[in-house]
Amino acid sequence: MEKTVKIGDKLVGHGRAMYVIAEVGINHNGSVDTAKRLIDAAIFSGCDSVKFQKRTIEVVYPPEELAKPRETPFGTTNGEMKRRLEFGYREYAEIDRYCRERGIHWFASCWDEASVDFIERFGTPCYKIASACLTDDNLLRYHRQKGRPIILSTGMSGMAQIEHAVEILGQEDLILLHCTSTYPSKPAELNLRGIFSLRQRFPGIPVGYSGHEIGLATSVATAALGACVVERHITLDRAMWGSDQAASVEPHGFSRMVRDIRIVEQAMGDGNIRILESELPIMEKLRRVK
Repeated sequence: MEKTVKIGDKLVGHGRAMYVIAEVGINHNGSVDTAKRLIDAAIFSGCDSVKFQKRTIEVVYPPEELAKPRETPFGTTNGEMKRRLEFGYREYAEIDRYCRERGIHWFASCWDEASVDFIERFGTPCYKIASACLTDDNLLRYHRQKGRPIILSTGMSGMAQIEHAVEILGQEDLILLHCTSTYPSKPAELNLRGIFSLRQRFPGIPVGYSGHEIGLATSVATAALGACVVERHITLDRAMWGSDQAASVEPHGFSRMVRDIRIVEQAMGDGNIRILESELPIMEKLRRVK
């Protein structure tokens, strides 16, 4: 029996309203003001939470990766860009204050143990573990020690790797997100039936979807496939500079996606075939043989 997981004041799981996450990630481009505008857009769209990313740059990336040439608005190396995109305590304290003031959950995907400790200072309602970190057993264990619900994306992973990660984390207070880690993903790469596969393999764990595709239809479709969470990157403008912008959704698109998900949820019904009250006058008018 699939359980529910409580994130803040909301229960997430089968039979509950889909929990919608707007991933800000690094689409703020190092600006707290831009981050606030993205938070406002997520709230306007009807999202349940916003998500950020936190890394200790020197731990996550080797020196040779940071030294690679890369022309960006922040400098000429990969390291200069990575450091400028990374928010510190002052920025996250302001994000925390703003989200509390605006009444929306926020949390982060932490790519190393020090980043988990950093985000823990803010008492976020859960943690997200990125697909790239699914095979980092020590990081999984470190997250679990904090005693908060965990959302785990499963991109770049086979079932055996996912099974191992679940064994490390345990099934309590865990949500799995089916995911394809290409940016942007082609429709043929999405394999949305993977949602069925994860629900069948882990019947006690809520399963959702994290998408990086262009467009909204496939994310909306997951509401009819039993997904209990949907996560998409949010951006102010897909033409903005940044590695994730092209695979993101602009505010008006996010509003349409949330609206259509809620419509699909209503339309799913309970599956019991019966004559509706609203059908009776039509039946009387059109059916010759009762």
